[in-house]
Amino acid sequence: MPHGQDIEGENNLESASKYECLKCGRIVEATSHPGTCECGGEFQNRSKSLE
Repeated sequence: MPHGQDIEGENNLESASKYECLKCGRIVEATSHPGTCECGGEFQNRSKSLE
């Protein structure tokens, strides 16, 4: 992204992130880790690599 065109609040700790359940694929948006899914699976932040 060119300098000066940063998205406001992109790195703000209070901004929401998307999390995906690794078991059922459910996606939620939250400001902190949502814990475990209703199906019993763990959520992974979608902006983090699975490697």
